[in-house]
Amino acid sequence: MRSAAASSAPSSQECEVARSAARWLALLESGDASDQDRIKLQQWRDSCASHERAWQKIQQLRQRFSGLPANLAMATLDRPAPDRRAVLKGALGLAVLAPSIWLLSRQLPLDVWRADLQTSTGERKRVQLADGSTLELNTASAVNADLGVRRLTLVRGEISLNVPGAAALTIEGPYGRIAVSQSEVCVRLNEKDCRVSVVSGVVQLQPLQGPALTLKGGEQISLKASGAGPISAFDTLLPGWRDGVLMAQNLPLGDFLRELGRYRTGLLRWAPALETLRVTGSFRLDNTDRVLSLLAASLPVEVQTRTRYWVTLVPSKTASPKKSA
Repeated sequence: MRSAAASSAPSSQECEVARSAARWLALLESGDASDQDRIKLQQWRDSCASHERAWQKIQQLRQRFSGLPANLAMATLDRPAPDRRAVLKGALGLAVLAPSIWLLSRQLPLDVWRADLQTSTGERKRVQLADGSTLELNTASAVNADLGVRRLTLVRGEISLNVPGAAALTIEGPYGRIAVSQSEVCVRLNEKDCRVSVVSGVVQLQPLQGPALTLKGGEQISLKASGAGPISAFDTLLPGWRDGVLMAQNLPLGDFLRELGRYRTGLLRWAPALETLRVTGSFRLDNTDRVLSLLAASLPVEVQTRTRYWVTLVPSKTASPKKSA
């Protein structure tokens, strides 16, 4: 387990392992991989734990972008190209490899790649810690853990932490530190702030800027680079994700879809005219396509699916207006 300081720039060795994983993937998807190639890949994976982790991560990434044409894969990687066709094929392969590395940095940044605990899009994970505490990771989340000094570092996404004992576990992030003991808290890292919501007990916060403060059960706050925002009431529907449920009570459809989109790979878009329709209900997160179907059945919307990873909601031409789902 690594400390917070370990989120520094990746080493050249880690970058090379990521590139090697991308090259192996491109070769396999070219359709030209021989049995010997597959044996060599397995040997590469078995030779080092970091190789296997890299392979699993790039497989996750590939699933998110599986619409990429397979015939553009790197068929002639690391092989001579004796004719024009082979040269062209190799060039197309390089065109795929470069986006692969770019996507590794954008969709699966190396600080996330190296995290001790992580989830992919749509995945949730529960971990029982040695002291009896329970850590849960929501979709597309990553955490570093240094339990020797009782510290967790939230790298990306959202977590829930329940600490039954008196010894505090500290959650660190880019906007401050949260000390949790005999309490349960949900922490969500957004693009420009970190939302801290106390389910039960009392937690101590030290914002990046400003004085320390105490947050009680039923309260929440946003930590920003400039300090802590005002304390407000905790929305009890928010942690429904821990049970695999997205709950809404008269929520604008636009806000609902933005939240649902966190659990889906690819693009989810909707017409601006749908933004203010209202949604009420509990929706299972293990099948987001079904959630969209339920919305279409109860609201004046239609679901247009170009591919599994490109879905758009538009106003229905036939359905009568309804206010909630």
